[in-house]
Amino acid sequence: MSAAAAKTETATSPDFVISRVFDAPRELVWKAMTEPERMKEWWGPKGFTVLAAKMDLRPGGSYLYGMAGPDGTQMWGKMVYREVDAPSRLVFINCFSDEAGGVTRHPMAPTWPLEMLTTITLAERAGRTTVTVEWIPQNASATERKTFDESHESMRNGWTGTFDQLAGYLAKS
Repeated sequence: MSAAAAKTETATSPDFVISRVFDAPRELVWKAMTEPERMKEWWGPKGFTVLAAKMDLRPGGSYLYGMAGPDGTQMWGKMVYREVDAPSRLVFINCFSDEAGGVTRHPMAPTWPLEMLTTITLAERAGRTTVTVEWIPQNASATERKTFDESHESMRNGWTGTFDQLAGYLAKS
């Protein structure tokens, strides 16, 4: 099965979990997820381009990036790494941010949780890599948690599109 045709699977859980199998070795997938120049090629919603990316890949370090949408709208995001276990696991807090890295609200969903604990695992089998992403809201209010719980379908669609872009990038690499 080609990477682009790989099936995306989700688990039923109060938190959000999505997995995808890629036709690429784990080392390559790890590099695609941890090297800013590679991430610029695939990271973010379809149609967006990465404008800026600065990464300090270590526990306590961060990745700050800016993206522009097809209409020119800019959005910024930040990841603050808690665990970096190459090439199998990344754990970080992610949030929307301003250009300086200050935490901001989601530009289109004001009741979205300010911070999300993200765990990404990469498992290789027979030259193929399963990437699993788990999202858990952090310090969320009841309203923020409700927004998160009601957004699983949208998150699934967003991650599926992002995984499609990663598959395309990996196929070219």
